[in-house]
Amino acid sequence: MALKEKIKNNPQLKSLVLKAMIPRNRARPRLWVRWFINPFVHHKGKRTGICKSARIDVLPYYKFSLGDDSIIEDFATINNGVGDVFIGTKSRIGLGSTLIGPLKVGNDVLIAQNVVLSALNHKYEDDTLPISRQGFTKNAIVVEDEVWIAANCVILSGVTIGKHAIVSAGSVVRRNVPSYSIVSGNPAKVIKRRNPETKIWEWKI
Repeated sequence: MALKEKIKNNPQLKSLVLKAMIPRNRARPRLWVRWFINPFVHHKGKRTGICKSARIDVLPYYKFSLGDDSIIEDFATINNGVGDVFIGTKSRIGLGSTLIGPLKVGNDVLIAQNVVLSALNHKYEDDTLPISRQGFTKNAIVVEDEVWIAANCVILSGVTIGKHAIVSAGSVVRRNVPSYSIVSGNPAKVIKRRNPETKIWEWKI
């Protein structure tokens, strides 16, 4: 049995390893993990940029990959604590945005300022326990190529945003977004779609 499986299948050992890697009640890994492990297990492509004040809260037991020519702006946070995070080539993660895996961002994607993509949800059904002690569920988010997510949007778990789609500023996306469409609102709805025959973007409201 591989070491990873041994740790995963032994609750006491798993707890010990987690304490060694992450301070109690924190999401950010300890310095020794960031300096001596992550550079050897995660992938950073050519000509990537991670700004100084960005928080790259990634751990070695899930994957993190940043493609060629992609940028993570200041004050953004990337977290792979409960699932892999993949960012494709020539994509930009804007100022103050938060990405919580499992999620996949495609190529040539624009994510603007203060956008949240969270594939994690807290359980809440047991009213005898605080929500903070009930665990969580996760459902991967997929952002396909050439997408533009404008400022202050929230993308919820399980959502797929199709190729060349646009999410208008301030939208909350709870359902899948078709390719070549524009969505807006809370909950976000399609307001425009590209007609494949005329190649014109047509209003749907």
